[in-house]
Amino acid sequence: MEENLIQKIREMSYEELEKFADEIRRYMIEVTSANGGHLASNLGTVELTLALYRIFDPYKDYIIWDTGHQAYTHKLLTGRWNEFKTLRTYGGISGFTNIFESPVDRFGAGHVGTSISAALGIEKALKLKGEKANVVVVIGDGALTSGQALEALNQVKAQHSKIKIILNSNGMSISKNVGGLSMLLESLRTSKIYVTIKERIKHGMSENVEFELRKIREALKVALVGEDFFESLGLKHFGPVDGHDIKSLEEAFKQIKDYPYPTVLTVFTIKGKGYPHSEENPTKYHGVEKFDPDSGVFEKPQAAYSYSELFGKILTKIAEKDDKIIALTAAMPDGTGLTQFAKQFPERFIDLGITEQSVVTYAGGLATMGYKPVVAIYSTFLQRAYDQIIHDIALQNLNVIFAIDRAGLVGTDGPTHHGVFDIAYLRPIPNVKILTPLSGQDLANTLYTILTNSSEYTGPIAIRYPRDTEFGNLDEICGKIEKINPFSWQILNEGKDIALLVVGTLAEKYLEISKRNNWTLIGVRSVKPLDEQLLRHIISTHSHIFTVEEGSLSGGFGESVSKYLNCQAEISNKPYIYNIGIPDEFITHGPRGKLLELVGLDSSSVERRVREITKVKGVIV
Repeated sequence: MEENLIQKIREMSYEELEKFADEIRRYMIEVTSANGGHLASNLGTVELTLALYRIFDPYKDYIIWDTGHQAYTHKLLTGRWNEFKTLRTYGGISGFTNIFESPVDRFGAGHVGTSISAALGIEKALKLKGEKANVVVVIGDGALTSGQALEALNQVKAQHSKIKIILNSNGMSISKNVGGLSMLLESLRTSKIYVTIKERIKHGMSENVEFELRKIREALKVALVGEDFFESLGLKHFGPVDGHDIKSLEEAFKQIKDYPYPTVLTVFTIKGKGYPHSEENPTKYHGVEKFDPDSGVFEKPQAAYSYSELFGKILTKIAEKDDKIIALTAAMPDGTGLTQFAKQFPERFIDLGITEQSVVTYAGGLATMGYKPVVAIYSTFLQRAYDQIIHDIALQNLNVIFAIDRAGLVGTDGPTHHGVFDIAYLRPIPNVKILTPLSGQDLANTLYTILTNSSEYTGPIAIRYPRDTEFGNLDEICGKIEKINPFSWQILNEGKDIALLVVGTLAEKYLEISKRNNWTLIGVRSVKPLDEQLLRHIISTHSHIFTVEEGSLSGGFGESVSKYLNCQAEISNKPYIYNIGIPDEFITHGPRGKLLELVGLDSSSVERRVREITKVKGVIV
């Protein structure tokens, strides 16, 4: 297969294009079944991309793909057909658009809603340079619920923009879309009367007559669907168009290409198109791990559970006896394990779509009314609501629990999704407490303790846990829930001279080396506040302290221990302290185990580092 396929697809007949679209889908399924990846969303944009690149030139024009969940065909057509086999593998190509990977990846994106803002900036730069090029955004209707996307839409007319926005409408983000805007778009999507009449009008007119009478269609759209949201903001709205009909897509793209005003073209697609398992359950096949492409069955060890699944099950169990518990998420009910909670307590489950800032403040409002809001959110997504955490929650010391999923290195999603900054960005905020359970059972106990003793545990509390699996039975864990002191640390192995203070679930990985070397191993389940009683004991009984965390060294747990040690003026023979964690750089994508090794957090690397440092310091190990 030749590398640059743009010219080749422009020479294909429509019949050949349909066969090529099938070939692309087979290739995507083959690669993602082996490597994991975002499947359903990419299966839905194959024809859209083929038609788009027959009309626009990704090497001359600026095509901005929102999120990158829908850009696999883009990668395949722009010189990465052979490399696609390495998708999301260590050293291979990224699962998202990446400006360091290809010059046609015009703007890197792993998080949603950035495309229109970036496009406006690029368009402004082109004007300042005196250069001419089309600026095209491809954004999903789910992404359009993002606050940043809506803010950017509000600026399009004011910026005298001429950008072309392709709205990929499939009724989904990761899960089903929610909110007023999604309902408005869905009304257009499901108005079969309008679509049927529109097609009849279109096919009964010549091209010139159709252009002259387009306003009849637009008036019809308003009459059947209602006032057009985009046109009220000063954008010309075309469509809807069948997103799997290449010829119709081409005609629509030709129509908007030279249009002298900003435009939105709505394209209807089917998420998961062409793969029956994915079409039937697009949420399940949105982001996939390894699976059997024939049966659609995912590879998962028996008796294994994810921390997300455990969190959702435990929260649901606790909520059965406490109607004050409210679960909130930002378009991630499945990813955060809240599907069962949503089914069992629909009135106490809140999904505000891709609106992290609103979710956090909404939780604050609930807290002022005596409820117990639990915000389940990925570590990197919570970054988007930083001001709300400070201004709306912490400043008012509200009782909000942040269940921070995907804390630490997440693996093949890469640097846009590695949750390595949450300790550093939460630590400086007054009133915020940060907990890092040591295991699945510890997570269950922590949630139970805090939620059933809310008068004792007040203010904002962040509970962080990794994208990882454990072996065990969820029902057995539920049956063994007990009250603990979540702010205490746990001695996992008692040794001498050398102590490892290890944050969260990472601690169990070092049990063997701590026993082999007679090192003290402390499981740190509370990053803030510190367990000062145990820490003072360690300081007075050990000559070397190593802090280990799956988070940024800058601003991390290690810094807080170092600061504490430096402030203990009464201690004369202070131990040597050394911090181990994520260095000051963005970590690439790859298997989680490989990445832990890459940053020196696997047990062998930690053992080697401790031995090297203590040897230099004259300690016999």
